[in-house]
Amino acid sequence: MTSSRRAGRRPLSLVLLLAGTCGLLAQSAAVAKGPPVEYNRDIRPILSNNCFKCHGPDAKERQAGLRLDVREEALKPAESGRRAIVPGKLSSSNLVRRILSSRDPYRMPPPSSNKKLTAAQKELLQRWIEEGAEYQPHWSLIPPRRPALSKVADASWPRNGLDRFVLAGLESRGWKPSPEADRTTLIRRVTLDLTGLPPTPAEVNAFLADTCPDAYEHLVDRLLASPHHGERMALDWLDLARYADTHGFHLDSGRDMWRWRDWVIGAFNKNMPFDQFTIEQIAGDLLPGATLSQKVASGFNRNHMINFEGGAIPQEYHNAYVVDRVNTTTTVWLGATFACAQCHDHKYDPFTQKDYYRFYAFFYNLPENGLDGSKGNAAPFVKAPTLAQQQRLDTLAVAITQAEQRLKDPVVQKDAAEVKRVTEALAKLRQRRAEVDKQIPTTMVMQEMLQARETFLLLRGQYDKRGEKVTPAVPASLPPLPSGAPANRLGLAKWLVDRGNPLTARVAVNRFWQSFFGVGLVKTSEDFGSQGEPPSHPELLDWLAVEFVDSGWDVKHIVRLIMTSATYREASAVAPEVYARDPENRLLGRGGRIRLPAEYLRDQALAVSGLLEREVGGASVFPYQPPGLWRELTERGDSRNWSAQFYVQSHGRDLYRRGMYTFWKRTSPPPSLLTFDAPDRESCTVRRSRTNTPLQALVLMNDPTYVEASRKLAERLMKEAKTTDERIVLALRLTTARKPSAEELAVLRRVYEQQLAVYRKDHQAALKLLGVGESKRDEKLDAAELASWAVIANVVLNLDETVTTG
Repeated sequence: MTSSRRAGRRPLSLVLLLAGTCGLLAQSAAVAKGPPVEYNRDIRPILSNNCFKCHGPDAKERQAGLRLDVREEALKPAESGRRAIVPGKLSSSNLVRRILSSRDPYRMPPPSSNKKLTAAQKELLQRWIEEGAEYQPHWSLIPPRRPALSKVADASWPRNGLDRFVLAGLESRGWKPSPEADRTTLIRRVTLDLTGLPPTPAEVNAFLADTCPDAYEHLVDRLLASPHHGERMALDWLDLARYADTHGFHLDSGRDMWRWRDWVIGAFNKNMPFDQFTIEQIAGDLLPGATLSQKVASGFNRNHMINFEGGAIPQEYHNAYVVDRVNTTTTVWLGATFACAQCHDHKYDPFTQKDYYRFYAFFYNLPENGLDGSKGNAAPFVKAPTLAQQQRLDTLAVAITQAEQRLKDPVVQKDAAEVKRVTEALAKLRQRRAEVDKQIPTTMVMQEMLQARETFLLLRGQYDKRGEKVTPAVPASLPPLPSGAPANRLGLAKWLVDRGNPLTARVAVNRFWQSFFGVGLVKTSEDFGSQGEPPSHPELLDWLAVEFVDSGWDVKHIVRLIMTSATYREASAVAPEVYARDPENRLLGRGGRIRLPAEYLRDQALAVSGLLEREVGGASVFPYQPPGLWRELTERGDSRNWSAQFYVQSHGRDLYRRGMYTFWKRTSPPPSLLTFDAPDRESCTVRRSRTNTPLQALVLMNDPTYVEASRKLAERLMKEAKTTDERIVLALRLTTARKPSAEELAVLRRVYEQQLAVYRKDHQAALKLLGVGESKRDEKLDAAELASWAVIANVVLNLDETVTTG
């Protein structure tokens, strides 16, 4: 074939490509019109899920010289010379050609990605380009502003501002909110949500009898003032802070951080403003004239795992500790997946690897060792006496000072017998002081080195591969440190709660919402970035965030707003057709029905049985657990050299403390709590999973804690009520707050009579059931009757209604 003939003929592949292009242009010309396309709502999710991995922020992984997450870059020609996006011109936009192509090598996303755009997504992209391809900053990076309250048709329903945003969303679809839950349901729901404990029948009766128009508001205020409210709020924070009683890793030996845990409970109970709560935990040790309490608070970033295993590399683990602090801090306060930038630029969000290590520099100045903790807490740590210990020390200090002064008295010095007596008394006082001092717990804290370490970007995140030197700074895509703020942890803490930070307030109020509705306004509460879900009610989220800051970061104010809203008070009952249109209740057209967290399931059983020990704070305890669980981890010849290697069960009051005080061993978390989705606490947990498995029912029926609680509840039923029906009514009122229906009475009466017949015939079976647990049974009560009522108690403790908020 001559060159002239070749020039006159087009290759078949080119003919097919041109033909395909004509078809594509014909498709693009037929794009349907619709409401204006919005980048954050409509386009960013498509590009983030399908394109940013190869055409996003990560420069090293970027393909074809094309970047789609920044408008200025997206409009430039790619390596091919073609422009992916030409605003207003579909025929000139190569992106349109590629997404509409039916040829695998040409189509985008490529088949190898296992991603495929839907017809609706393709149409949205075309309409967006046709309308000018306007970009927006990611919604979470735009500082929140207080939106105007939404206009609604039914102005009688909202009880405060947040209800207007919810109602507007429902009305826009022609839907109505559910009616308010009945008063019995409300008091149980709000009491569990605010304290983690059920209401007593007396409290239910008082609320039902209160005819005051603001009786519910008074109830909420009483619960917010309860010392158990601080425990309830602290439990979520312990998950975030990865709190545990052991170091983790191979030996997983013990540590003492419960004084920090008690600080968190106290801070919530005192309603410490969230900005101060933040500053003290990030940099309490750097505050001028830092108090012991503020130093204890800084232990937030010492809750990470620590290793001292022989043969481990100190530098590697030191790096791991700092990385953990960076990842935890950015997750908790920024809702950012910053960890993705440890080894390379973030593939979806505007965080570079240099951003990561500049943030890392804030936490790299602690005088710590890579391998430490073999004898308990790792340096640095401080002694943190309890209130009782401090009072005892103060009393002894006064007595010792008086004795020392007496020995200096010239009159006393002339009396040898008196000198001997005072000297002996002084020695005893000093001995007692030493004994008290020996019992004082320590707690790990943050501390700055006098000479700051140099920080380097670590290539591919490897601890021993240093790149360029960096200095402390916040991510370039976010506002800078406040004017005059030091470039250390204190400056970082102030930056986190600065009004100009677009994330902190949003992330915090979203987690509060999640605590009471089961899911946040942003469902992915750990990820406010491009790969996270957008908020279901963006205006509401911003309204709450601004309200939070304007209130002086008042946590109880925001919680009270949520709890007193009409939205929170909605009934959870729902018709099947209503459920089908919004199964996840994202539009909040009904109340939440949420399974209680693991700890509160246990607390509830102990509370209704009368076993619960309600003391707030204190050292961790060791309730019942199956024998031998720790043995699998500690079959070593030197196991006795380390703490927390052998499980020694508590006795007496400590068996019945709240679940949050259970000793938490990272390699073997409390099994009954783990079954109900408690985390292992090896890393920051923002939202617990919520599963439904047969094992959970087996725990509620057979775990010694629940069997013993059933027996003690049975004793209570027999002592506080006389007839069978009265006892059944009391059982339901204690566990669900309501009275049983006639049908439920009949069922439970029949079960009781059947069990009574069984235990009348088999006395040993009754005694075996009644022998579970260390608490003494009331031997004045008939064993067969008591065992039968224990079965009834176990049944009602297993009801779906009992294990959920309702």
